[in-house]
Amino acid sequence: MGDELFNPEEAAGESSAASPAAIQTAFCGSLRSKKFFLLNALATDAEQYLDASNHCWCRETQQVIGPDGGRATPSRCTSSRSCYTSAIELA
Repeated sequence: MGDELFNPEEAAGESSAASPAAIQTAFCGSLRSKKFFLLNALATDAEQYLDASNHCWCRETQQVIGPDGGRATPSRCTSSRSCYTSAIELA
C-alpha cells in the first residue's frame, strides 16, 4: 500500500467541492487573513476578514490567487466560484 493515506471521500467518489445539498457559507472555507485567526465563529461579514492591509489568501494555494486563478478576497470567495468549499464540513 505505500505511504498514501486513506481518504474516505475519494473512496466514495465524492469531491471536496460543495454539492447543491451542502450548507453554503457566506465565504469559502479556504479564505484566510490575519483577522480570520482571531474569530471565534464563522465570518458573516467581509470586515471580519479585512484589516488595514486588506490582505487575504487562499488556504489551498497559500497565495492571493485561488485554485481557479481568481483573486482571494471576501467579495470574490463565494459560492459562485468553481473552487468554493463550504466553511461548514458535513459528516
